[in-house]
Amino acid sequence: MPDSYQYKRLSKDDAVVLLIDHQAGLISLVQDYSPNEFKNNVLALAELAKFFNLPTILTTSFENGPNGPLVPEIKEFHPNAPYIARPGQINAWDNEDFVKAIKDTGRKQLIMAGVVTDVCVAFPALSALEEDFDVFAVTDASGTFSKDVRDAALLRMQGAGVQMMNWFSVACELHRDWRNDIEGLGALLSKYIPNYRNLMTSYFATQK
Repeated sequence: MPDSYQYKRLSKDDAVVLLIDHQAGLISLVQDYSPNEFKNNVLALAELAKFFNLPTILTTSFENGPNGPLVPEIKEFHPNAPYIARPGQINAWDNEDFVKAIKDTGRKQLIMAGVVTDVCVAFPALSALEEDFDVFAVTDASGTFSKDVRDAALLRMQGAGVQMMNWFSVACELHRDWRNDIEGLGALLSKYIPNYRNLMTSYFATQK
């Protein structure tokens, strides 16, 4: 590891969550995760954004066409979030309203997930790097046609400087210390990781 390396941790005070094109039509293209697993991961990321009070921006692409509407549960978690329905731009970064919504937050850490990984995540991720944002791609809340396609997209982004994370590691890095809120985060993790309930059951038993 080079001496110049700097570990840039996700910060609740500097991060914004971008949920890109999690649309009913596009999600049917996802083959690198099972449907239930993928939906679970996407909703976990959406809820942890709410848990940590992170600014969240929602965007869709050509939703009146075959891509379809945004998954409704995401909107339920973030009813007041900026919602950018792009009329046609494939790369969300090509939409001025989307970029303005990001820059208006004043934050530099972009936690990004979308469908499909190789287009809807990779394109804006690479574009954001050009403008000196720190980009964190949430791999398990992003999906595409196959594992091979996913791996190629992740390598492309990683080579450019995008950091790869899963939703669980995002939650833990933001939380920093269990003592900040044991039961709150524990309940969220238990909701989306069934086996995590065993850990919380053990914890509650020690509190009696």
